[in-house]
Amino acid sequence: MLAQVFSVANQKGGTGKTTLSMNLAAGLSRRGRTLIIDADPQGSAGQWAGLSTDERPFPVSVISVASNLAREVSRMRQDYQYLVIDCPPTLETGVAQSAMSISDKVFVPILPSPVDLWASVRLTDAIDQVKIGNSRLQAYILINQLELRSAMSRSMSQALAEFDMPALQSCLRRRAVYRNSALEGLSVYCMGKRGESAVQEVEFLIEEILTS
Repeated sequence: MLAQVFSVANQKGGTGKTTLSMNLAAGLSRRGRTLIIDADPQGSAGQWAGLSTDERPFPVSVISVASNLAREVSRMRQDYQYLVIDCPPTLETGVAQSAMSISDKVFVPILPSPVDLWASVRLTDAIDQVKIGNSRLQAYILINQLELRSAMSRSMSQALAEFDMPALQSCLRRRAVYRNSALEGLSVYCMGKRGESAVQEVEFLIEEILTS
């Protein structure tokens, strides 16, 4: 059985792409063999995993693929159950489009602000173009860094309703443990009691994306 391929993409930086990719992959690895493909020239996923230690390694291998992404992913689908591609924060290089062309699902992390949502309009157009050649591709918005003490603003809810891409019911809240896990080269699954709430929301997310 070929691996399911999930891309994490947004043309805007600072939306938490790598945080989502790393913790999503860590959770998926508990269900099957998983690999993270770092397609971002900045190499954030590789740097994250590189901060781990032999005593506490990151639970998923990270490889960097700078060119021929579609060919490399197609080759690796036979060896894994899940592949997670961390895309660069731009559409100009065509890497994100290449990743989506061989993905089953693409997740677009967006900060809970209408401005951030509107900044992703071009990505919607790119996804529509990719779907012409990859009709199985499903695209979802994920609200990231949602403030614990406040629900999404009314304007954000209205903007989501008008956006031509469904939003996942699951979201990731703004939690210090996500930043701390990155600094330690770990996932929230490795953070003990500090990470329990974050693990729960990542698990909710995984169950939703695997059944959607």
